[in-house]
Amino acid sequence: MALVKKPTDDENLSFDAKRDNDSVLALGEEGDVENQNLSYSGIVDYIESKFNKSKDNRASDEERWLTSYRNYRGLYSTDVQFTDTEKSRAFIKITKTKVLAAYAQIIDILFAGNKFPIGIQPTIFPNNVLDSAYFDPKEPTEDKIAEITGKKSATVKRKDILKEVGAYEDALKSIEDELQEGAGATPTSFTFEPAKKAALGMEKKIHDQLEESHASKHLRSVAFDMSLFGTGVLKGPFAFDKEYPRWNEEGEYDPIFETIPKVESVSVWNFYPDYDARSMSEAEYTIERHRMNKSELRNLKNRPYFRKESIELAIEGGANYTKEYWETELEDNSSSFEVDRYEVLEYWGTMDAETAELADLEIPEELEDKDEVQINAWVCNGEVLRLVLNPFTPTRLPYHATPYELNPYSFFGIGLAENMEDTQLLMNGFMRMAVDNAALSSNLLIEVDETNLVPGQDLSVYPGKIFRRQAGAPGQAIFGTKFPNVTQECLQMFDKARQLADESTGMPSYAHGMTGVMSVGRTASGMSMLMGAAAQNIKAVVRNIDDYLLSPLGKSLFSFNMQFNFDKNLIGDLEVVARGTESLMRNEIRSQRLIQFMQMSANPQMAPFVKYDYILRELASSMDLDEDKILNDPREAAIQAKMMAELAALMPQPPQQAPQPPEGGGAPSPQDPTGTGGGNIAPGNAPEPGAPGFTGAGGGANTPPPEEPQG
Repeated sequence: MALVKKPTDDENLSFDAKRDNDSVLALGEEGDVENQNLSYSGIVDYIESKFNKSKDNRASDEERWLTSYRNYRGLYSTDVQFTDTEKSRAFIKITKTKVLAAYAQIIDILFAGNKFPIGIQPTIFPNNVLDSAYFDPKEPTEDKIAEITGKKSATVKRKDILKEVGAYEDALKSIEDELQEGAGATPTSFTFEPAKKAALGMEKKIHDQLEESHASKHLRSVAFDMSLFGTGVLKGPFAFDKEYPRWNEEGEYDPIFETIPKVESVSVWNFYPDYDARSMSEAEYTIERHRMNKSELRNLKNRPYFRKESIELAIEGGANYTKEYWETELEDNSSSFEVDRYEVLEYWGTMDAETAELADLEIPEELEDKDEVQINAWVCNGEVLRLVLNPFTPTRLPYHATPYELNPYSFFGIGLAENMEDTQLLMNGFMRMAVDNAALSSNLLIEVDETNLVPGQDLSVYPGKIFRRQAGAPGQAIFGTKFPNVTQECLQMFDKARQLADESTGMPSYAHGMTGVMSVGRTASGMSMLMGAAAQNIKAVVRNIDDYLLSPLGKSLFSFNMQFNFDKNLIGDLEVVARGTESLMRNEIRSQRLIQFMQMSANPQMAPFVKYDYILRELASSMDLDEDKILNDPREAAIQAKMMAELAALMPQPPQQAPQPPEGGGAPSPQDPTGTGGGNIAPGNAPEPGAPGFTGAGGGANTPPPEEPQG
């Protein structure tokens, strides 16, 4: 990605501005802007009406989110009333433990491969680009071709070469047959995959852009909102000018600006979608609510197509931010003072052509026949800060909302905290009962009969206390009553409620470190089975992330680059792959299988049927290595092989020694246990007594010859 200097005020400032003038229609400022903006009040009313409708319709969801937040923080709601006899106010934050455990598991799965979980790969049958081609290193090299044609190898094209040798037509036909059908591949040829090459190039570009915009950090925020509230929202890609600090040779600050596609997380509290929709694919509009101070509002002037005078008019109107009821509960230090902030609404979506005309919005001629138009508008204090047609091709809403658990009849999903709302309530109740009973049963209820005691005594009780009696039988003046202790029964109910929390959330306690697991969990294999079963629920959550966030985001980034950062070398029939669930086991198992296959194919009879260059590329990819950096392309591999062969020919060869025959004559035997013959270079085994080669007494070579009988 090339770095460019910051454009001047007369130049455009982002990818949007790099497009043709006819492709972006923006509302400008000319003449009396204040009176001019009055004619656009219809647009402001239209956006605010959509905002109010979405806000009213999601009120029930906001109550669910508040309950989940209180359970996470360990706070009782204001509608919870305690009796005068209840002394304990304990809140056992099991919800926080479960939410953080689910969040940690999701992050561990998504970033298991140390890469953002989005990949690009060619389709099974790619169009407009070859799936695979073949290269034979025994063909003439570029240097040889340059010597024949008299052209530099860097500028020689295959077409020009064939024309020079006078065999263009016949050779072209044979090449096309070879590339299209794969025929004619020689045993020495290498496989080249143009479609995969384009996919890898696009994948590297997208990963570089995501790294520049710190997408991993924003994805983690989305995962946390999913676990706690049930829905996470990611915004992007949209054009952003990133500043890189730099000082020139004179010591002056001369920054470099790079326009990158940026993604960022959006709080679910500030996201107001089309509430009649069930997912982002059905949404006609989305509204994001911004809370800005004066500096942030004025910084919008530096972004493309924002109306500078309208921004100043919005600031002159004064702070208009009003806290929602849920904001006071989310903030620990809520105050009654007015907030010196501005409420800015960012609208993305459709607008009926009739509504646009009633709002005095000029529709270009090419869109006059359309029933609706896609726009992006920013409004504040009744002023239109920005109004442009949707700059993306194809048109899309730059938001991606993903549920933790899918709710098929609502836009917003169900979170882990909501699933254990009742069990959290039960655990709190039983624990409070146990604490109150323990406090009551740990003390005695003392009853004193003052008629048997001397009047005027202090009735307080402490160890060694002496009471003076004046009448009555011994032991009838003071009585101690002990209340039954039911703490264990209450704690048993607490444990049962905790088990129900494990069932309702699909997040067993042993999955986040609880000890004391019995039964099959006492063995390593049994615990492995339990952990595998516990991971099934998280796999379903990650699949939702794949379907509702990663796949749409990857397609948006692909379209963004093809529209604003076009590179003909990346053209191909490509598809986006979400690699959330794939990273669970794929890389480790795939690399093991590839290594196992290479060991199996070491048989010389199988070698002609194996494409080792493809196996090496797949093995590098499964290990999260950059195959372009660690592997040579076919031509480089041929050059390297030739160099290694020439180097081996120059190396001095060690003298060959003829094998020495064993003692006693005869050819060396491969079965010689001493390792001295037959090419067996191992130390060998010691011969047993009585066997050939045994050197001990009583057998073998050391057996003395029999004595000759005496005359």
